[in-house]
Amino acid sequence: MRVALFVTCVNDTLFPRTGQAVVTLLERLGVEVDFPPAQTCCGQPQFNTGYRHETEPLVRRYAAAFRDYDYVVTPSGSCAAMVRDNYPRIGAKSAAEGRGQELAEAAASAVPKTYELTEFLVDVLKVTDVGAYYPHTVTYHPTCHGLRMLGLGDRPRRLLEHVKGLELRELPGAEECCGFGGTFAVKNAAVSAAMGADKARNIGATGAEAVCTVDNSCQLHIGGTLARLGSPVRPVHIAEILASTEASAGSGRAVREENAR
Repeated sequence: MRVALFVTCVNDTLFPRTGQAVVTLLERLGVEVDFPPAQTCCGQPQFNTGYRHETEPLVRRYAAAFRDYDYVVTPSGSCAAMVRDNYPRIGAKSAAEGRGQELAEAAASAVPKTYELTEFLVDVLKVTDVGAYYPHTVTYHPTCHGLRMLGLGDRPRRLLEHVKGLELRELPGAEECCGFGGTFAVKNAAVSAAMGADKARNIGATGAEAVCTVDNSCQLHIGGTLARLGSPVRPVHIAEILASTEASAGSGRAVREENAR
């Protein structure tokens, strides 16, 4: 099994620990993970803004970068959905415009091997208990792309329910959008902020210490909103929870105690 990490732009730029957590987790489960340096943006910002032709080189680059791998795993439901749902549309449009089958073939090679992290764990590795330890109260926000485009269903929850020490609390209005939506947050800032405030209030009502998602883009929006409202709830990606163990928690405590001396 040859597995590659598609880290995504948001994680690479703002949340590198999430990518590191994915590698830690998968290697603990016996998976050898590569990181093809040729990877870049999946093209979602361009495509969602209406620049389909400008997205096409990124489709080709993605297919080429991951050509030699059996699976591509990404800690982003949003980017996985871009590849799986929109790449075929882009290829079909190109063919319909009389520009050949190249893009359609590139999409066809990329789609079946691309998995969001929790999908890969549950559907490919067939595990729900990954040996994680996270002694905190957590609520889970199912992001729109993961919920509606990928159909992740209860996979993330099943993984969280098997984490030792974790108490999972129900989130009111869980399936409501947090308001980020990528470029939507830029074009419709007031609406986005209002939706984020609603989500933050619901998160606060759970009394949880942390809120987790499968997308750091949504996590960025939720975390910023929580911070502005003065909420103590911390945002955390599910990969970082699943990568945590009793040993790593003990090591972290030791470092903190040493630094406090």
